[in-house]
Amino acid sequence: MNSLDTSNPNNYTYKAQHLHIHVLGGMKTTKLETLRVTLSLQQSKSHDIIRHGIDLYNDNQMEKFTRKVSERLELGTTIVRRTLQELTRELEIHRFLLLEREQQANLPYRKEMTASELRAAETFLKKKSLLERTNELIGRSGVIGEHTNRLLMYLIFTSRKTNNPLHCISLGSSGAGKTHLQSKVAELVPEEDKVEITVLSANAFYYFNRTELQHKLILIEDLDGAESVLYPLRELQSKKRITKTVVHKDAKGTTKTIHLTVEGPVSVAGCTTQESIYEDNSNRSFLLYIDESAQQDQRIMNYQRLVSAGQVNEDEQHGAAETLRNVQRVLKPIKVINPYAMYLELPQSVFKPRRTNSHYLQLIEAVTFYCQHQRQKKYDEVTGEEYVETTIKDIRAANELITDVLLRKSDTLTGACRNHLETLKGYLKKNASKSFTSSEIRRNLRVKETTLRRYNGQLLAEGYIRKTKGKKGQLHHYEIIDTNEYTGLRDQIDGALNECLAKIDLAGTPLPRHPQNGEVKQKRAS
Repeated sequence: MNSLDTSNPNNYTYKAQHLHIHVLGGMKTTKLETLRVTLSLQQSKSHDIIRHGIDLYNDNQMEKFTRKVSERLELGTTIVRRTLQELTRELEIHRFLLLEREQQANLPYRKEMTASELRAAETFLKKKSLLERTNELIGRSGVIGEHTNRLLMYLIFTSRKTNNPLHCISLGSSGAGKTHLQSKVAELVPEEDKVEITVLSANAFYYFNRTELQHKLILIEDLDGAESVLYPLRELQSKKRITKTVVHKDAKGTTKTIHLTVEGPVSVAGCTTQESIYEDNSNRSFLLYIDESAQQDQRIMNYQRLVSAGQVNEDEQHGAAETLRNVQRVLKPIKVINPYAMYLELPQSVFKPRRTNSHYLQLIEAVTFYCQHQRQKKYDEVTGEEYVETTIKDIRAANELITDVLLRKSDTLTGACRNHLETLKGYLKKNASKSFTSSEIRRNLRVKETTLRRYNGQLLAEGYIRKTKGKKGQLHHYEIIDTNEYTGLRDQIDGALNECLAKIDLAGTPLPRHPQNGEVKQKRAS
């Protein structure tokens, strides 16, 4: 039996009784309707070589080539024709094998958990104080500080499995650790469930497969370099699908109009230093402001020293990250119903309350979804749909996580300007002073002159500071009008959230379901 040797992908070898044939350059797997190759043929006992490019599926070419080889190498046409036919059959079989391997390689990777990993993940999800344990495990995986932001980001990433995913934008000055926080928390999401993007053209989103992005986490390292894709991203966030109409020519040259559709939903996360530019995107997302305090600086620098000294247990970090990834794999899509939703109201100070209220309710549902193994599964008698219900504990946990987000949503200042104002308050309190000058702040707080001028302009326009006349020939002085305004705003938000919980406690039971939804029955154990 003659056999095809494909050990060298650039030079296949086929040895027959009378002919030695080399397929130079291998063969392509793109066009199945042709089999175009470059052959090198040589008789077993001759030094004469014929090199020729030919389509083995073209009968006219094959007949001419057969006669040419027969005359040149002094072989019978029957022998040459039979050898070339056998070679064609071997190449066909090998090409189908190559196509199968390519298809297997292009399939999305999905890890199959072992029985012990599955039991460990389910046991973890059934433990008490699940959110606290999760936050502790996130810290052990290598995320330093950012206790609220890291847990909130992890829950937002988890919401990609629901029908109403959440989105987030990390904000902070350059070098504050925005990208690091996002990438470290994203490492806790299985590889098969996320798409990481550095640079993407405006049309690239429309050429994904129709369901390729469904329930995926899209990570954008820097939104400053992704302005061209912000519009399709917004549509994918709001409408959960994007469609583009393009002109296409078929094989006959006929021009047709086709629709490119990509289905969601998706969860989108990105980082930027300029929140004002992305207002239309920020309205659809949770804004997570990076902790830029001196205490956080110290925590990060201490960790960097430990890493440099080789005192960090990397195996423990990898184990914690793998546990959380397995937890993500165990979570199954299930509907969440919040029977206490009618008691929940946002404080009046929140800007754009319609979207913020939706985000608040979705966060509560995300907490319930994550705690699904601790909730009793129920099903609707009419539709048979399985679901879990939100508890007061879920609402209380969501309130703790969303307080800072609502505080920023209620603030008239940008995040950077607010951070500057709070630092300024701390400086004045420390020095027991009521007024300050621009040169004093530049010198002691190390703020650039152009940046400080922008901050002062915004604070003056919003009525947070005022100018006071100094002595003749001296610089202008400024003073803060109300040093307790931010604390009062926080108290107002805390009070509104606590009032909602008080209403629920007073009511005692959730509101009844709509009669068209049928009776609620507990799921019977099998």
